[in-house]
Amino acid sequence: MKYTKIATMLSVCGLLTMGAAQAAPLKIALVETLSGPQASTGLLYRTAVKYGLDGINQGGGWNGAPVELAEYDNQGGPAGASDKVKAAIAGGARVIIQGSSSAVSGQITEDVRKYNLRNPGKEVLYLNMGGEALELTGDKCHFYHFRFTTNAPIRVKTLVHAMKEAGDLGTKVFSMNQNYSWGADMQKAIQDFAQEGGYTVVESVLHDVNKIQDFAPYTAKIRASGAQTVLTGNWSNDLLLLMKSARNAGLNVRFGTVFLDQPGNIANAGDTALGHYIATAFNLGLNPQTEQFGEAYKAKTGHYPTFIEPQTVFGMEMLGEALKRTAAKDGDMNVTDLALNLEKVHLKTPMGEQSIRQADHQVVLPIVVAKVGKDAKYKADGTDMGFVAVKTFTGEEAVNPVEATCKMKRPA
Repeated sequence: MKYTKIATMLSVCGLLTMGAAQAAPLKIALVETLSGPQASTGLLYRTAVKYGLDGINQGGGWNGAPVELAEYDNQGGPAGASDKVKAAIAGGARVIIQGSSSAVSGQITEDVRKYNLRNPGKEVLYLNMGGEALELTGDKCHFYHFRFTTNAPIRVKTLVHAMKEAGDLGTKVFSMNQNYSWGADMQKAIQDFAQEGGYTVVESVLHDVNKIQDFAPYTAKIRASGAQTVLTGNWSNDLLLLMKSARNAGLNVRFGTVFLDQPGNIANAGDTALGHYIATAFNLGLNPQTEQFGEAYKAKTGHYPTFIEPQTVFGMEMLGEALKRTAAKDGDMNVTDLALNLEKVHLKTPMGEQSIRQADHQVVLPIVVAKVGKDAKYKADGTDMGFVAVKTFTGEEAVNPVEATCKMKRPA
């Protein structure tokens, strides 16, 4: 009788173990812009996510099985993203990843929040790799959203401090930004840091996004203002055409930028970019560790990590660390446990330590301010120019305070 009981218990334990091992693998969905005119950034996110996921799976995946990735093309818009999030969840995804466009990020974070409210115990996690609008960690913050990139106050604060220290900021600043949430955040941050930077904002402009072909009227405004520096969150053609217009007009102004490292920008700008600044989360030539990471990334992807790729890889590595700490429950992923464990991760990256701030799930990550020069060890876009690090900031030095509008409700 005693032996029968023991055998039965062992049999049950064996079945439970088999059940856990044979449970469905964890599914992650990349909901990103993978086609159309804005796909270049989305494809970089895909490359970085796959690189990070390869590392997770080489380390054992989760619950004894590789983590699976499914790709959904949101076609660059909030409506398309919303449909694809629904499809991804219906397909079994427990983690959603996206980065390009704060407008899309805003839609996805709301979709995830509402789904989780309707489906307690079956929650989905949203990892935001690139949406920088303040509202995402402000009035739209919630427990199942994590942001692994910066925001306008972080970018402006580090730009202002580094440029001032280098003697390249001046006392008159022109604020030039695109007319949507990101541009409005940048405009406010540029004004907010005026006292610390010792400058006056001589004029602020918000303009249409990617519709202006001739920036000459804006260049005339910059000249008339007497500005020594233009601080801008502009990206793509809105940044390049603005810089070229300033050069063609013979303006002696310095640009402090956010997205000058987007692939193709340096090649398109040419010598116009020389001497201008960028605040970013990675610099390839900063130290031996960043160089080693860059070479490993190039060996797998065919190019050095740039623009939004490093922050995405480091975000995936933080997810990997959280997965190691999250045990299966009845053979399944408990997303609330995963989120709680993600809050606890302190990751040592080639740039330094980064972590998640529990109050709003904003990543706290090191920032480097660099200046475009021909003496850079690593050149950009096949040119003779690259980004020379000027000043680095720890995550704690760079991060902004928690937005007062963030009222995160934590799970009981």
